[in-house]
Amino acid sequence: MTKLLKNTLFENVKHLNENFSKHYHDTYTIGITYNGVIKTYNSNRSLDFYKYSIRVNNPNEVHSGVSQDWSHSNFYPTIELLSDLYEQIFFEKKVPYFENYIINDKFLFLKFHNFFDSFFKKENDMIIESNLIDALSYLIINFTSYTKVYDKMFENKIVLKKSLELINDCIDENISLDKLADNCNLSKYHFLRVFKKEMGLTPHSFIINERLNRANHLIQKGKTISEACMLVGFNDQSHFTRNFKKYFGYTPSLFQKNSNIIL
Repeated sequence: MTKLLKNTLFENVKHLNENFSKHYHDTYTIGITYNGVIKTYNSNRSLDFYKYSIRVNNPNEVHSGVSQDWSHSNFYPTIELLSDLYEQIFFEKKVPYFENYIINDKFLFLKFHNFFDSFFKKENDMIIESNLIDALSYLIINFTSYTKVYDKMFENKIVLKKSLELINDCIDENISLDKLADNCNLSKYHFLRVFKKEMGLTPHSFIINERLNRANHLIQKGKTISEACMLVGFNDQSHFTRNFKKYFGYTPSLFQKNSNIIL
């Protein structure tokens, strides 16, 4: 595995028919469709991701979707990877964001196709990295809508900042709504309203999603499914498996079997 893509998840899936509940990733999601379609929902917009188009989701962006006979290649590059490349291009450390979630550009599609093809064929690391940089730099230069300063990208309203810090510290515990609201000196009603407005998810859905993202990383690093399940606060492995498939579209056992590539 090339150093740039260490611990990066890839998907190469054919004829998928799944419904994806509202969820987010702590990485980018970038993929291309070869056949079929997925109707994706981002920021209250409904968009069709169809043959020869490119899909980009920003980190922590809530989205959902419905797929029909969908064949695609997909990967989840880190914030660090894209911000480093942005810095190499523009000489300032910033995080690029993309508002055109579905991009129709035949040159970009071909660049990402070449990258995925070289990766799945396990070609020389230099070829894979060259194709990766070629595709991502074209995406950044031509389709960046705005940027955030790297060190400040997670800053938001004080309510959200305090809540995310508490959730991060207590992710493996049963966090009550009272505890979250008290932490911000708010009523439960006001806390729920502010949190959902800022995150697009209820606190419960956010915590489940955050636990599943962490479990995903732990399984990638070699933890067993039962170990990952317990470390992120799930007491019931069957409940963990149901949620994992609901959010990601595949089971943790399939993910574990295929390491960092879902086929």
